[in-house]
Amino acid sequence: MFRIIIITILSSNTIYSQILTNDYSFLFPESNLEIKYHDEWGAKNYKHVINNFKKNPLKFNQIIFLGNSITAEGGNWGEKLNYTNIRNRGIAGDVTDGVLARIDEIIYFKSKAVFLLIGINDLWNFSPGIPSTKYISNNILKIAKEIKKGSPETQVYVQTILPTAKSIFVESINKINNTIKSKSSKFNFTVIDLHSHFENNDGLIKKELTTDGIHLNSKGYQVWIEIVRPLISNLK
Repeated sequence: MFRIIIITILSSNTIYSQILTNDYSFLFPESNLEIKYHDEWGAKNYKHVINNFKKNPLKFNQIIFLGNSITAEGGNWGEKLNYTNIRNRGIAGDVTDGVLARIDEIIYFKSKAVFLLIGINDLWNFSPGIPSTKYISNNILKIAKEIKKGSPETQVYVQTILPTAKSIFVESINKINNTIKSKSSKFNFTVIDLHSHFENNDGLIKKELTTDGIHLNSKGYQVWIEIVRPLISNLK
């Protein structure tokens, strides 16, 4: 027991020293961490972007856009929404487990709000059903739960997964999105149903809103911006 207490004290002192020197590396995943459902490119890019995040950590009480390439390629969300207190924490190729591994930064800095969009790479990277829709849904709910647990004042917005041009994903996306919608009260987050604004009559992404059947073009981002703009105005 005495040894555990000593280790705890030493660890706390180390973290305190890091904070004093503006070294927040303890908030980020270790460089050797392997995320199970990353593909090869995604795993490499994840480590590269995490290193960039370490050099430019968040500040307290910011609004965070959190997700994968669809979020990352939105670029300067603050400029898009005319509010400088917004940071982009999208990583191209990321999956739900990758977000879970890096939410300590968001929790530590007591983010004002988080706009989460994640899950399509979990479906896309491997064969259908690996990981399962239940696994992906549970991870999305866990992300919301962990943020609220660590930073109760943070407003968490979970955005439904966007449709793609591949019909093979329609059923899985709908299952995950329906779970998100049904669990919002229990897990204390607000749902933003992006999906319904982007799907056509076949449940696929509208061609005029995408560059390649999964990523968004400027028109697609404009649709997204108009959906979230009123929420951002209320957070200012």
